[in-house]
Amino acid sequence: MTDDASVAGEPDTRALDDLLDDIYRGQERVTQAEIYRRAVAAELPPDLLARIDALPEGEYAVDEASDLLGGSVA
Repeated sequence: MTDDASVAGEPDTRALDDLLDDIYRGQERVTQAEIYRRAVAAELPPDLLARIDALPEGEYAVDEASDLLGGSVA
């Protein structure tokens, strides 16, 4: 068995999960704009940036952001 998500047929969400872990460290809610800014700075792939950019403006808890973006952080 391997940890490679592409082998399991599921999208690789590690970069997104790592970003959300970093952003929400010590914070309950973060704005869409801050998530997007940090994602650009982290040089996330264009498909993830597009998903983040498509989020409605507002503040999100980590579980909300993860659910909306397809991550696995909870």
